[in-house]
Amino acid sequence: MQFGIIGGGSWATALAKILTDSGNTIHWFIRNEDSIHYFRKRKHNPHYLRTAYFDPAQLQLTTDINAVIEASEILVIAVPSAYVEEALAQVSAEKWKNKTIVSAVKGITPTKNQLLHEYLAETVQFPLNDYFTLLGPCHAEEVAAEKLSYLTFSGIDQDKAKAIAACFKTDYINTVVNADVVGVQYAAVMKNIYALGAGIAHGLEYGDNFLSVYIANAANEMGTFLEKVAPGSCTEHNYTASVYLGDLLVTCYSLYSRNRTFGNMLGKGYSVKSAHLELNMLPEGYFASKCINKTNTQVQAAMPIASAIYDILWEQLPAEEGFKQIESFLV
Repeated sequence: MQFGIIGGGSWATALAKILTDSGNTIHWFIRNEDSIHYFRKRKHNPHYLRTAYFDPAQLQLTTDINAVIEASEILVIAVPSAYVEEALAQVSAEKWKNKTIVSAVKGITPTKNQLLHEYLAETVQFPLNDYFTLLGPCHAEEVAAEKLSYLTFSGIDQDKAKAIAACFKTDYINTVVNADVVGVQYAAVMKNIYALGAGIAHGLEYGDNFLSVYIANAANEMGTFLEKVAPGSCTEHNYTASVYLGDLLVTCYSLYSRNRTFGNMLGKGYSVKSAHLELNMLPEGYFASKCINKTNTQVQAAMPIASAIYDILWEQLPAEEGFKQIESFLV
């Protein structure tokens, strides 16, 4: 299989490492020409996962996204959700014909408020049968350190999902396959919101006892939302599996979690704007909170935790007041 990667950040770099470590040559779209020159000279990404080194013979690097798509059978999309529409706008519908997409996007497109498969179906008529997801509790930093991690590949065509998953199997990556292509994407969105809230709780100096109760309730709330937003998308729902509960836990607890780090600053009294300036980033959970709040106006799931976090992020509700509300309904 010929793989292409779209994205040049830490998650895209981690996936490139996994694919090359499993023996694949990859075509890789990176927007910045200077980054490509540096990559070729120093054999690592100049901005992300600098300890992950690559064999240049396995990399075809380019700033031309269309060249990557033309040369690849399977396109791994690993662009932050806030920028995915911009990244794909320069690709015509014709280019996507007879291609397979593996989405590693952990968010919702901000303009259309859609999961990636919905956006692609609407804009370029991309078929769901050729769309797969790659998600799970797998921090890029631990991939770079080759610490054992698990990835879940989801798709309607289970045989093809297994074939794709096999290409990512290494000594430090185990793979799992399921059929819940819609549910796993929403779970990846939701866990970022709850992780941001976990960071706020930490910044407000709540302890581990409270955090465990908060996460247990968040897991239950997420399952309630998934049952409503993706009914029938998978015949057997197991929301305690790694791609659901596991990803929620690691994103809430890990010091690698950008959402937790951002939330921690809000809990300590930073405004969203000042935390953004301090960290030079807005995490996925920030955008996800607004998108899920909008989606839930149709779904009508009971999500008091996510709603309180939305009010803190977008409606200027003081963090202390928001968590006093959350305290009142945790069980």
